[in-house]
Amino acid sequence: MKIAILSDSHKKTKLMQDAIDMLKEKNPKYIIHAGDLEIKENLEILKKSKITYISVFGNNDYNLVQHQNDYNIHKEPYYFKMAELTFKLMHIPYYMTPDTNIIISGHTHMFETQYINDTLYINPGEICARNKNLTECALLEIKEKQYKVEYFYKKPEEKQWKKKEYIYEK
Repeated sequence: MKIAILSDSHKKTKLMQDAIDMLKEKNPKYIIHAGDLEIKENLEILKKSKITYISVFGNNDYNLVQHQNDYNIHKEPYYFKMAELTFKLMHIPYYMTPDTNIIISGHTHMFETQYINDTLYINPGEICARNKNLTECALLEIKEKQYKVEYFYKKPEEKQWKKKEYIYEK
């Protein structure tokens, strides 16, 4: 199973759409957004992707609360289950207690992945290219005995995405 992971789009709809288009080519079953969508247009991009998505409110998403019933956006930390694995999704990495199989966060605008004591941690970095001149996202592939995290990044003006892979044995 493949899961596209994004965070910190802020008001950059073009960069958000670009990342979604690239990730859709990888055939993810789900999209997870770790908050700071900031504008309704970014929620629309998720909805129009036609891929099941889950998102959480970020610290800049106060104006999206009115749309909570129209989109799959939740208060953090949000716990859910996919393919017999438990997930914890949050924007601000306050709830890092290893109480699920996979913990996804955003907010720092820095890509990070670690596998510690049977818990996979992923922060996909930033879509918005605000803190550095990179737009970033990730793809998690869950296999029977392995997690594969692909980190995608590029300068906003570039067409071609670059990729790094991280393999963790379960």
